[in-house]
Amino acid sequence: MKRLSWQIILGLILIFTSALIYFIHFLIFRDTYHIFIYLLGDIAFTPIEVLLVTLIIDRVLSLREKRSTLEKLNMVIGAFYSEVGLKLLKYFLCFDISADEIKKELSFLQKWSVKDFDKIIKSIDKFKYTVNCKIGNLNELKGFLIKKRQFLLRLLENPNLLEHEKFTELLWAVFHLTEELEYRKDLSSGPDSDFEHISGDIKRAYILVISEWLKYVKHLKLNYPYLYSLISRINPLDENASIIVT
Repeated sequence: MKRLSWQIILGLILIFTSALIYFIHFLIFRDTYHIFIYLLGDIAFTPIEVLLVTLIIDRVLSLREKRSTLEKLNMVIGAFYSEVGLKLLKYFLCFDISADEIKKELSFLQKWSVKDFDKIIKSIDKFKYTVNCKIGNLNELKGFLIKKRQFLLRLLENPNLLEHEKFTELLWAVFHLTEELEYRKDLSSGPDSDFEHISGDIKRAYILVISEWLKYVKHLKLNYPYLYSLISRINPLDENASIIVT
């Protein structure tokens, strides 16, 4: 109500000021003809001003602001993969019986074009993921996730994440997996149904980590060639990847 009252008062002041100026104009020149002809001309131009301000200028400013927000978000995503994501992806690969097939598809990033990224990103959900939590080290994965909990919590506090639903979904999937593992005191035994449940949680996070990572790498290719060079040389999905530039 206070804000509304302030706007009403300001509006009344502006209207009064305009009327006062027109009145002074009349006192000086005694010419109502030109007052009304210019007044109608200004009113006639008002819809065009609204068009310029609301539909064009505002649109340009909104796109610029969104681009800036997404740029900041990509910095957050980069921090996630540097600190957690790439290591987590290596853990997930240990639980995937079909890991060799996925590695074959996602190796040699240095040679990929933008079209190659677009094609793989669209089909990433269709890859064959055969996750079995019994074939990897769940206790090691649990320890790693608990160790990185505070870092992940700080990422969630970033307001820019609201602009990226998929990455937020990724973080929630990783948090859920962390809690599932943490609440289980013994990960070496249990019914098959429970291991299947854990495998499903790993698979959910696994797919999202790969998908968002590819989108991030594509962003680097388009905007930061030197960072793209580095990340393609430490590609966890390429067994022949080497940090050494040859």
